[in-house]
Amino acid sequence: MEASFFTQVLLPASLALIMFGMGLSLTIADFKRLLNTPRAVSMGLFGQMICLPLMAFLLCLAFSVEPHIAIGLMVLAACPGGTSSNLLSHIGRANLALSVSLTAITTVICVVSTPWLIKFSVDYFTILPDEPFSLLNTSLSLLVITLIPIVIGMSVRHFALNFANRTEAFFRHLSTLFLITMIILISIDEKEMIMNSFPDVFILTFTLNILATVVGVIIARLGRLNDNDAVTLGIEIGTQNATMSILISVSFLNNSEYAIASGVYGVTMYIGAFILIISRQLGWFGFRPKTT
Repeated sequence: MEASFFTQVLLPASLALIMFGMGLSLTIADFKRLLNTPRAVSMGLFGQMICLPLMAFLLCLAFSVEPHIAIGLMVLAACPGGTSSNLLSHIGRANLALSVSLTAITTVICVVSTPWLIKFSVDYFTILPDEPFSLLNTSLSLLVITLIPIVIGMSVRHFALNFANRTEAFFRHLSTLFLITMIILISIDEKEMIMNSFPDVFILTFTLNILATVVGVIIARLGRLNDNDAVTLGIEIGTQNATMSILISVSFLNNSEYAIASGVYGVTMYIGAFILIISRQLGWFGFRPKTT
């Protein structure tokens, strides 16, 4: 995808709209809750901000993947958890409050952390030494399309609660539809490269998803958290904001090849979550069976 009105205007505007929808579901209490459950939150942040990028980096080295796939996977790992993780936590009857809180705080932190991790990835994996990337522009862009819309959404919820409750589901569906649309467009635009690299990319993203999900549960166990929190961390660390990753790849880095890993992960990331949810329901892998 070459730079166009779609990639430079419509795509960022769509993500900003999705972030506005996320803000409609958040309150100040979601952030205050972080102080009430410091152990669970710190474990989740450690898994999301440290373990996930490290696993992605090591997998790129282990699989000796092409630079554009490696950079794309690192961009994905640098992004926060997506709103899909909240829906999955709700479906799995996990700790929804913890999931929402982690999604909110990682989205805030990633305005600063994501550009630095992307710069490291581009510098490390790129073949071209002068690959263009601006830390300041990326940080400011993420601020404009994530934090500001979220704050506006939270303000709307505060002053117009009924409107927020009525439209929250619409924005959730919009997020899913937008991700599917972007995956289709990337598949069309990069169909030859995807056909050549799909088996390897699928194995890579599937492995990262399963590892991230398992690591989330292990971290929760090490922190002596309960089963609900363990499922939440597994889902939260394994489910990324693939939409944001695609936006960064296509609009900020101007390279749709980087979006291939995010597009494939946008499909595979649900595998680990549903395996975990089923395991929790059936009492597998040390979980106590979930009762109604």
